[in-house]
Amino acid sequence: MPARSTPAAPTAPTAPTAPTAPTVAELLDFARRTAADAELVASLPLDPEGRTWVRLEGPAGSEAWLIGWPPGTGTGWHDHADSVGAFLTASGTLKEHSLAARLPTDGWKTLELAEGIDRSRELPEGQGRAFGRHHVHEVLNESADEHAVSVHAYYPPLPRIRRYSRTGAVLRLEQTEVPEDWQ
Repeated sequence: MPARSTPAAPTAPTAPTAPTAPTVAELLDFARRTAADAELVASLPLDPEGRTWVRLEGPAGSEAWLIGWPPGTGTGWHDHADSVGAFLTASGTLKEHSLAARLPTDGWKTLELAEGIDRSRELPEGQGRAFGRHHVHEVLNESADEHAVSVHAYYPPLPRIRRYSRTGAVLRLEQTEVPEDWQ
């Protein structure tokens, strides 16, 4: 008696796979490779009065920027909401002040910060860092006479940026920006 075979079940077409979210290490690697592109870095228009930026195509759907920092400029205290990210100094030196504490994400306007959570790091050319969601920091070019240039990458693309003022240990939410405010 011949073997009976069961007809194969029809297979459903496979859905296209969504790109995998980049890790913070991949974002930092992208920033490092991009910062090493001397022609790209040199193409950024620099303004002595204010920061300049050009949007870049980041890896796996991330948002990326090449940013120029005139002497004495900075971001002020801010976070990147639910995005993770990385940045690296392509030329010059930047300084980052950050908070080593996870803050509540919503429902507050003023917080008194605990002692011992302030961190500072100097990031000369070729140095960078990666960070997780809700990372609160400020980035500065403290040089009196030298521009700095950096590469930044965020995933998912920035849904909002919250800006803060800081007086001593008190952090106050001042405004929330959405992409239309900076693009």
